[in-house]
Amino acid sequence: MTSTFAEPTWGEVDPGAFARILVLSPHFDDAAMGAGHLIASYDDTTVVTVLGGRPPAYPEEPSDWDALGGFVAGDDVVAVRREEDVAAMSVLESGYRWLDFADHQYLAPEKRPTPDEVAPVLAATIAELDPTSVFFPMGLGNPDHVMVHEASLLARTEQPEREWFCYEDHGYKHIPGLLAWRVAKLLRSHPWPTPAIVPHVPDEERKRRAIWCYTSQIAPLERDHALSARMKGRVPEQFWRLAPPPQGWEGLADYI
Repeated sequence: MTSTFAEPTWGEVDPGAFARILVLSPHFDDAAMGAGHLIASYDDTTVVTVLGGRPPAYPEEPSDWDALGGFVAGDDVVAVRREEDVAAMSVLESGYRWLDFADHQYLAPEKRPTPDEVAPVLAATIAELDPTSVFFPMGLGNPDHVMVHEASLLARTEQPEREWFCYEDHGYKHIPGLLAWRVAKLLRSHPWPTPAIVPHVPDEERKRRAIWCYTSQIAPLERDHALSARMKGRVPEQFWRLAPPPQGWEGLADYI
């Protein structure tokens, strides 16, 4: 598969790739946390939340995550989180789109969306928005993140003319071994992941304002992901370009 963009020096990306940026977010807060600086740095960005739909029914008692966020039985959690997302996207000055798939926590395992089911919808949405580059999560830790990653890889095979990047899943990338595991897995499958030079302006205060728009997520994120500690640590955003291996380098994957 050959990109329509020129091949510059190692790590560099043709600036034309960033003319229209699409960021795929598993849940409402993931794009802001994993790629907030990127989103805020470019004029033409759209965030597509894949698990942005209501479930057929909420559980009688809120999940532990939702309860910690302040929800009680009978609350329309997705409606609240959509309002939070609108506020966050306003801070980042980004367009947004919500797909109708539901968060795995509300569904029995056999009812959860699969990569094969989600990929055609993703491909159609990407084609409609026609970005020059697509950023999607590495797919770490959370089953929804893994599913969106795998669905994105399937959608990528149909649209090789775009530039494709992975961003590191905020919080989950710090779980020992997970990021290395994903990089090795991608290396073996040959959409080789390479850290890319993606120009963007880190604005910690703006990113914090965007993340804190997700009011119902802050308490569980503090408990499970040390959110404030990560923000104070100024954990950088890293983007991995997916592209075929350089000619003659294909065998490197055999050594891992």
